[in-house]
Amino acid sequence: MAYKKIEQYDEKTTLGLIETYKNTLRLLGEDPDREGLEKTPERVAKAMQFLTQGYEIDANEILNSAKFHEDVSEMIIVKDIELYSMCEHHMLPFYGKAHVAYIPNGYITGLSKIARVVDAFSRRLQVQERLTHQILNAIKETLNPIGVAVVIEASHLCMMMRGVEKQNSVTTTSAFWGEFEKNETRSEFVKLISAKLH
Repeated sequence: MAYKKIEQYDEKTTLGLIETYKNTLRLLGEDPDREGLEKTPERVAKAMQFLTQGYEIDANEILNSAKFHEDVSEMIIVKDIELYSMCEHHMLPFYGKAHVAYIPNGYITGLSKIARVVDAFSRRLQVQERLTHQILNAIKETLNPIGVAVVIEASHLCMMMRGVEKQNSVTTTSAFWGEFEKNETRSEFVKLISAKLH
């Protein structure tokens, strides 16, 4: 039996993007009909839809789908969540890790849902600063916790491949709300995400 990968894409969007990318290749001096590029516009059209699928995802819905009443008041951290996003200024990828924590106030959510919220916002055209706050706000609005903290560390290909061409630069952004605005709580969070406990 032959291998068959099943993917679903909006047909109208795909066809429009295919024509756009064919034209892009022509403008760059390439021949979109040559063997190596013949299927490239379709591949890129599908890749771009995959990389920006976050526009179709509701982060609050994700959190509510696994929201449980629990009398827990200690810090919950999900760290080293891989993220892949696209810089909205150059449409080049940036990638790295997100560290997310919250202190419950009667409700918790499934741990995987935190990672899914990161994906929901990172799979869009983004800037890292906004991404950090969007993750925080979704958790704050849906779970009504005592505090939320988000730290993202990422490498940006727009800084590595073009412009200043600094291959080893890493950008760190952070957002803190509620209990995490207190130095003691924030310090505990930073210490825990920096520690190699496993």
